[in-house]
Amino acid sequence: MPGSWNEQFQDTRDYLGMAWYVRETYVPQGWKGQIICLRVGSANYAARVWINGTFVGEHYGGHLPFACEVTQQVAWDKPNTIAIQVENELTPTRVPPGNVQRRGLGGFMRGYPSTNFDFFPYAGLHRPVILYTVPQVHIEDVTVVTEIEQGDGIVKVKVVQRGGSAAGQLSLSGESGTLESALTFTDGLAEATIRVSHARLWCPEDPYLYKLTVSLTEGDQVIDRYGLDVGVRTIAVDGDKLLLNGKPIFMKGFGKHEDFPVHGRGLNMPLVVKDYALLRWVGANSYRTSHYPYSEEAMQMADRQGVLVVDEIPAVGLFFEDGEKNIQTRLRQCKQQICELIARDKNHPSVIMWSVANEPMPSSFIRRFTGGGEEGDGDAAATAFFTELYDLTHELDPTRLATSAAVMGGPVEWMALSDVVFINRYWGWYTHSGQLDAGAEALAQELDALHKTLNRPIVISEFGAGTIGRPAQRPARDVDRGIPGRVSSPLPGPGDGAAFCRRPARLEFRRFQDRAIGQAPWGPEPERRVHP
Repeated sequence: MPGSWNEQFQDTRDYLGMAWYVRETYVPQGWKGQIICLRVGSANYAARVWINGTFVGEHYGGHLPFACEVTQQVAWDKPNTIAIQVENELTPTRVPPGNVQRRGLGGFMRGYPSTNFDFFPYAGLHRPVILYTVPQVHIEDVTVVTEIEQGDGIVKVKVVQRGGSAAGQLSLSGESGTLESALTFTDGLAEATIRVSHARLWCPEDPYLYKLTVSLTEGDQVIDRYGLDVGVRTIAVDGDKLLLNGKPIFMKGFGKHEDFPVHGRGLNMPLVVKDYALLRWVGANSYRTSHYPYSEEAMQMADRQGVLVVDEIPAVGLFFEDGEKNIQTRLRQCKQQICELIARDKNHPSVIMWSVANEPMPSSFIRRFTGGGEEGDGDAAATAFFTELYDLTHELDPTRLATSAAVMGGPVEWMALSDVVFINRYWGWYTHSGQLDAGAEALAQELDALHKTLNRPIVISEFGAGTIGRPAQRPARDVDRGIPGRVSSPLPGPGDGAAFCRRPARLEFRRFQDRAIGQAPWGPEPERRVHP
């Protein structure tokens, strides 16, 4: 590990039941007197942890980290046995759901394993598992918010310490030198502001990062220190414009996946580097973490490379037809996921939006997709569901925008809850198949109607069509369903045509430049997700 057991053995491809990871390790004697924790980067889906036979914690939901304190459970004079139990059973009340018994369109994405979404449910420990220590008096949390005032950067820092009442110090280093500020704690909380004259603003063209260091001190001794990169930037909406640092920006990017042969969805750093090289090569400046949070290393790379990220929780395949109790069960999980995601990624300048769902399905979907628009009881319940989720997201982070990617035929009422409207549209494939002119006209009419109704930024968050990879690709592989061919030319701006796949089909975006502020063909890596 990290890796998906579905890819690692010849007979475990479709196995999603219980598995065990066990390792023995010594704990350094120098750790005595400190707090010892075990951190799991991602366990998909449910994990339980034991140290030397003692249960220490559990977590539900993949793609996000959790930690357990194990100070009292470790042994100092013999090996320690760490055992992690993982299972990835698909159930209707988990997020994302599976094994859903549905009529009508419910069979559209039905396969095996029986997911309620159209990608493979990889299982296992997908990111590193580490033992680490913190001192008894330590930094527990750091939150950084940046603003811009007349060309100066305003860096606001909030620090939480636990275990005592040490003094604190901030330092912010950049090309013009180092700025410092004292931290004074009250009930474990301190706040300070550093003003950076003529700040170098973070953006895709110049992703400049300042170095922030937070220190706790007792006398002349530093007892804890934490460092992170800070990008000075703002993100906002003004009518139908998306503003980065006060200037309109057009998002060009992708929806993609983390998986790859052999490691599945396990962290693969060379592949992360390759992905960002491909994004730069093709002219992209953004992507959505479809349809789950990507690794922390990927977010750090986005900061350094100047790539805008729409950070999405694993709320894909949501439905609202099985009663209030089950709806509320899924809502609690979505709330947990957005809380954990914001806690993890709140300080990344690359992260400009939180996405609370991908393609939630209204109960009236068939009627809407075929031209009807009546609202069913499930739609009203879903509107309340998303109202709570958006409210929580804005409460946790009022500095960023919130969105969700709407399915074709999805209720406008749900889109109206978002700061930026994301729509997944497959005109010319799902409907008007082979009739690209008719599909483009339908898309243009829909964009006009949405713009008139909502008057806010619109991003075409998915478009394209399924293709088969060609032998000339490197490496040459077939393609699983739903993934288009590698984009063969740089992505366009709002006034250019967008070539996607390797065939001469074109969707002319110049017609839509006054309506859409972003576009994302589905998936730049066709060799992904190949299974034996």
